Amino acid sequence: MPVVFNWKDANRKSASANDSDVPVEDRYHLLIDAVQDYAIFMLDQDGRVASWNGGAHKIKGYAPGEIIGRHFSVFYTPEDVAAAKPERELALAIAQGRVADQGWRVRRDGSRFWADVTITAVCDAAGALLGFAKVTRDMTERMRLAELEHASELAAQIQRTREYEQRRIARELHDDLGQQLTALKMGVVALERRMGENASDPEGLTAATELQRQIDGMVASLRRIASDLRPPLLDDLGLVAALEWLTDDFTQRFNVVATLHNTVDDTGFTPFASSALFRIVQEALTNVARHAQASRVVVEISSDPNTCSLHIEDNGCGALLEDTGRRGSFGLLGMGERVRQLHGRLAIDTAPGHGFRITAKIPLSAIRPDETQPG
Repeated sequence: MPVVFNWKDANRKSASANDSDVPVEDRYHLLIDAVQDYAIFMLDQDGRVASWNGGAHKIKGYAPGEIIGRHFSVFYTPEDVAAAKPERELALAIAQGRVADQGWRVRRDGSRFWADVTITAVCDAAGALLGFAKVTRDMTERMRLAELEHASELAAQIQRTREYEQRRIARELHDDLGQQLTALKMGVVALERRMGENASDPEGLTAATELQRQIDGMVASLRRIASDLRPPLLDDLGLVAALEWLTDDFTQRFNVVATLHNTVDDTGFTPFASSALFRIVQEALTNVARHAQASRVVVEISSDPNTCSLHIEDNGCGALLEDTGRRGSFGLLGMGERVRQLHGRLAIDTAPGHGFRITAKIPLSAIRPDETQPG
């Protein structure tokens, strides 16, 4: 239904309820102009702006003298204007009393914002159309927050899918290709044994021995690749065992002493949380190997009744804190995303000549969701 408004009735009601000398029209204008979070204004019967409040100035950027008298289609995108959306919304407001819409609108400077808009037809007591009341709210930040939340959920799902695929590929490499290489090695050993019994072909025996050595190297590389994709220990024995393997393997491969200090019980850690924490440490150690020029790195994982803390610190060359984006930037971004997916916080501390420190603080409820937290 259209809004029916009668200034005389409003004045009489106001006078009987309040002896203020301020006319009711002025009080309405003061009230509406004081609203800053909503653009509230009137349109005449043809859709031209007839009033303008402070919120409209703030949201749309036009001063009253710049916009009053202009057609309200100026707030719409060129695509919507070409599709006659402004006229269509006025027609719907007349037919239905009001129309609500969400979509892109245009500010004075040409920038766009996501708006929640309501247009209400205003009629006099006889039902004649006086104009339209238009209320607009800028929903851009809320929409972007919703998009970020959706992107975060999507990223978490992608991460879970990737972990699943890495687990599957690692298993296939270990179980399928690994068994084939083992069978091949057994065949070479048998061939080597038969050739050893027949001393007439020493070159063939040497070739068989070299082939066996190459197969051993392939098996070792296969196991390393499969473990990098997804260490079996993470699924079979849990996070702490996987971190112990990771630090030991890092020490052997890069000649940097990696030490693990653990005071947590990883029982009850969700597979997603265990994978995320493992990958954070794995990426941090990769950055140490690539950039730190360190001789020692310490990984500490601990917890209190509410929080799980993960700290990785090396004694390497460090960096300017503002330059950390250039030190394995994708790795640091990945760590930050994993921590954020667990509703935690990531802090980085470094300085030239003073090593590199990464600390993640994660709510225990995100790691052990079924555990009752103290209230």
